[in-house]
Amino acid sequence: MMTKKTISASRASLILFLCRMITALEVPLDLSQPPTITQQSPKDYIVDPRENIVIQCEAKGKPPPSFSWTRNGTHFDIDKDARVTVKPNSGTLVINIMNGGKAEAYEGVYQCTARNERGAAISNNIVIRPSRSPLWTKEKVEPKHVREGDPLVLHCSPPVGLPPPIIFWMDNSFQRLPQNERVSQGLNGDLYFSNVKPEDTREDYICYARFNHTQTIQQKQPISVKVFSMDSLNETISANLSDTDFYGAKPLTERRPTLLTPVGSTSNKVELRGNVLLLECIAEGLPTPVIRWIKEGGELPINRTFFENFKKTLKIVEVSEADSGKYKCVARNPLGSTHHTITVTVKAAPYWITAPRNLVLSPGEDGTLICRANGNPKPNISWLTNGVPIAIAPEDPSRKVDGDTIIFSDVQERSSAVYQCNASNEYGYLLANAFVNVLAEPPRILTPANKLYQIIANNPALLDCAFFGSPVPEIEWFKGVKGSILHGDLYVFHDNGTLEIPVAQKDSTGTYTCVARNKLGKVQNEVHLEVKDPTMIIKQPEYKIIQKGGQVSFECTIKHDRTLMPTITWLKDNGELPVDERFIIHKDSLAIMNVTDKDDGTYTCVANTTLDSVSASAVLTVVAATPTPAIIYDRPDPPFDLELTDQLERSIQLSWIPGYDNNSPITNFVIEYEDGMREPGVWHYQTEVHGTQTTVQLKLSPYVNYSFRVIAVNEIGRSQPSEASEQYLTKAAKPDENPSGVQGIGSEPDNLVIIWEPLKGFQSNGPGLQYKVSWRQKDVGDEWTSVIVANVSKYIVSGTPTFVPYEIKVQALNDLGYAPEPAEVIGHSGEDLPMVAPGNVQVHIVNSTLAKVHWDPVPLKTVRGHLQGYRIYYWKVQSLSKRRQRHVEKKILTFSGNKTHGMLPGLEPYSSYKLNVRVVNGKGEGPASPDKLFKTPEGVPSSPSFLKISNPTLDSLTLEWGPPTHPNGVLIAYTLKFQPINSTHELGPLIEIRIPANETSLILSNLNYSTRYKFYFYAQTSVGSGSQITEEAVTIMDEAMASRQVDIATQGWFIGLMCAVALLILILLIVCFIRRNKGGKYPVKEKEDAHADPEIQPMKEDDGTFGEYSDAEDHKPLKKGSRTPSDRTVKKEDSDDSLVDYGEGVNGQFNEDGSFIGQYSGKKEKEPAEGNESSEAPSPVNAMNSFV
Repeated sequence: MMTKKTISASRASLILFLCRMITALEVPLDLSQPPTITQQSPKDYIVDPRENIVIQCEAKGKPPPSFSWTRNGTHFDIDKDARVTVKPNSGTLVINIMNGGKAEAYEGVYQCTARNERGAAISNNIVIRPSRSPLWTKEKVEPKHVREGDPLVLHCSPPVGLPPPIIFWMDNSFQRLPQNERVSQGLNGDLYFSNVKPEDTREDYICYARFNHTQTIQQKQPISVKVFSMDSLNETISANLSDTDFYGAKPLTERRPTLLTPVGSTSNKVELRGNVLLLECIAEGLPTPVIRWIKEGGELPINRTFFENFKKTLKIVEVSEADSGKYKCVARNPLGSTHHTITVTVKAAPYWITAPRNLVLSPGEDGTLICRANGNPKPNISWLTNGVPIAIAPEDPSRKVDGDTIIFSDVQERSSAVYQCNASNEYGYLLANAFVNVLAEPPRILTPANKLYQIIANNPALLDCAFFGSPVPEIEWFKGVKGSILHGDLYVFHDNGTLEIPVAQKDSTGTYTCVARNKLGKVQNEVHLEVKDPTMIIKQPEYKIIQKGGQVSFECTIKHDRTLMPTITWLKDNGELPVDERFIIHKDSLAIMNVTDKDDGTYTCVANTTLDSVSASAVLTVVAATPTPAIIYDRPDPPFDLELTDQLERSIQLSWIPGYDNNSPITNFVIEYEDGMREPGVWHYQTEVHGTQTTVQLKLSPYVNYSFRVIAVNEIGRSQPSEASEQYLTKAAKPDENPSGVQGIGSEPDNLVIIWEPLKGFQSNGPGLQYKVSWRQKDVGDEWTSVIVANVSKYIVSGTPTFVPYEIKVQALNDLGYAPEPAEVIGHSGEDLPMVAPGNVQVHIVNSTLAKVHWDPVPLKTVRGHLQGYRIYYWKVQSLSKRRQRHVEKKILTFSGNKTHGMLPGLEPYSSYKLNVRVVNGKGEGPASPDKLFKTPEGVPSSPSFLKISNPTLDSLTLEWGPPTHPNGVLIAYTLKFQPINSTHELGPLIEIRIPANETSLILSNLNYSTRYKFYFYAQTSVGSGSQITEEAVTIMDEAMASRQVDIATQGWFIGLMCAVALLILILLIVCFIRRNKGGKYPVKEKEDAHADPEIQPMKEDDGTFGEYSDAEDHKPLKKGSRTPSDRTVKKEDSDDSLVDYGEGVNGQFNEDGSFIGQYSGKKEKEPAEGNESSEAPSPVNAMNSFV
């Protein structure tokens, strides 16, 4: 039974215990409670100056809190600024700057306060700054002339933006400039050449700066580099000197390295804890130097150290104070070396050791709030209450401040308040809200009544009993209606009320009752547990050898719990079976007909139920068909005469004599061993050797009673095992290895489950195998906590904070000592459901059947688990063309990862929809955002449901029709088109009639008698015309006229006329053919040869401009040497790896100063209404994004 123990060591210990118990409770939202900030904007908030500014502040409480804001430390009167609004039932500010406002006018420090009658919570100080992307400074870029082998630095000097831009170098075809150990870009954006080569000559070294927030890319003027080789210099000199003059440039001179950056022999760098440390050394020299990094007096941290930019940059992630010290870079080539020492000092902004947590107390109880933080320098701790410094706040006799702790004693309802702890130093601050809520509440159980749990026998069962009450209730569990209180080693009782049965058996099935009681009352809840029999394969598939062309069958008979419905799936080589009618699946078997060589492989039978899964495999070997007369091929006879020699503690030699190979050479021998001490009769694979080898040196493990046997293998199969060798017992020793597969995962929000793969019997190396399990919370400076356990592969740590990282290690030990020190792994305590819903849900209608949903991501700390993605629930409320929706079908779309938008396809036009968004972690879904209502616009209708033509007369027809099944909007009219069809099936003139939308029939008059008509009929909405329906009908023929009607096609004069026309056409074709073969030249052709197209002209050399060449059909590429077409676009044909292949294809434009500005990840321009090709090439900007 879980009881609340009395701690007599000191009153403080009792308070700490109660605090730990109470913090596990979440106050239900229907109870009075002070405000809690659930969502807020980041402290340093850089906004896009072209979009509305949204400053988030969401809070919960009972009664619902009201919100107020300060700006730069003074009250911000929202009502006085027409551009500022507050979202309904929220504190989130929306500043409208898209209609003439300026983001710079709203720079400042903002803070939100959420207040109700029980207290006030405050947000962080949110610094709002608009991003900036200034233009490049106008400058004249001089060409660079450099001798081969000399160093060179091309300076970028980008404009200072907010945030700083990302720098990259490209040519005028928007291709990334190649970089290597000789040529590379520095952290400051400059391009460094350790030594130049003739191939470095080019006129288009261009530095680009990308500003992410404003989605802008700026371009520096191109830099020209000319490299003079020694051969060309000598030729130039010799051409200008006489034969008697001495000439000749000096040959390339190799030189030892010197540093291009940093300068000098030493430098200093300060970095903050948790950041990425970047140290850079770039050297020049000939040959090209290589860079090596060392840390003086220590080693570079393992798993956190990376080398970038061809080892010129040292990168250490998640730096800590231990990374302070001196780092030396050494540049070396065959002629010598140079070095530079960088002294790194790691400072730290404040970070939590113990953050204050909400405290729920009943009247008269005691409690504490603890606020402990660390940093470098050590942070200053200050307290506020309801947003006011505690020194000037109203007195509270139940409260006493003692440094980083507030002690409460004999609290009353007036003691409810929200306390803020601020930990700050010169590098930053932490602000945490924690309320004290004084309530007197009888127990309540939050787990649904009569919840059913189903598990497989011999697995753990976890029965929930989530509860709340003040004072904290005591939890007791009973089995059965009149059962006794559960206790003892068979059960584990968790602080959150969960009952764990570590190994559930069939007799564990039953009804369990959870009882929660405190001094104000008692409540109970029943849950039900069903323990099922495990699924087993009682007849497994067996190894088969089959000749090509034969048939084979694998059996798979299973036994399962009668209440579970199993499914059997067959796999081949761990993949799906081939789609082939030769594979026939029966209830308990798989048959393969007419076996081929491709059928060779491993076949697996997988039996699944809703609770478990088992599998078994067998190998199929396909051999050639037996020739006639047949030579008998068979598996080898077993080896014999096994002998053990050279017996040592960790090795032994085994030898044997092979058996007869039965006409198929032995390819290899398989050696197996038996551990007679732990698993007598069970044989394990040891090793295998080539078929020509008859001895092998075997490695042994300590404390194993070995026996060996040998199996011979040929193309037909495996022999029977040999007789076992004599036994050999090795001496005991300390374990050589530690358990593998160590993990730390939480099954509940307040526990950490440490699991591992236990060592197998022979891995223990001796008697008394145990495990030392150690853990400590990461980055809080705690000491290791350890326990020693045996015969288990799991240990549960209770009372942990929700989803925090832990360092974990598991070490093996036995009676002779410990295994080597194990590696540490990082695990996390249990996840809990996300706390908040995504905010700022917006719906953008793309078209009548597609919508795009945007939302703001929730803060990662509120996810309380591994973020798996966001889930959109959406459903149709009603069709706007119908009165009501009879059946509401909710649809779900899940978007993995930290996405902030998604597309909703398959919507119905002219309909009303609702949706909400939820964040998903490993525990489940968080709360839903408020339902968002949106409407799809009208679309074109479907075709009319029917078109019926009746009552034919000599000159009229009656048309009747039904409205479209899916009008997709408001029908405005019907359109009827019809045309006559003559006796040769030719169509006559088309007549169009527009009909009001409320009509369902029409009588067409004044038609020709005895004439067939074809009708085209469709409906229209304001968007356009829908699909058409067609019919044909014939008017009645007058019998008197029919008697006089003569078919012209049967008249002799008509047939003669047609024959004459055909003959004339044939003669004309013959004359044209003869004239063409004579090679006549047309006058138009001669004119084309004499006069070239004046518009097709090369670039003018005198003024550097382009001619107005345009050919819309040929789409010819630009001539080499031109940087862009005259319309400032780049065609994709210019480069297979051009920038247009990246991003979402948004067109951009160049400003007059040569900078490129465009929404490189925005929407596409509309395509032309006709034709399959666009008249404009895609923008290169998206490709630039892909390079950074």
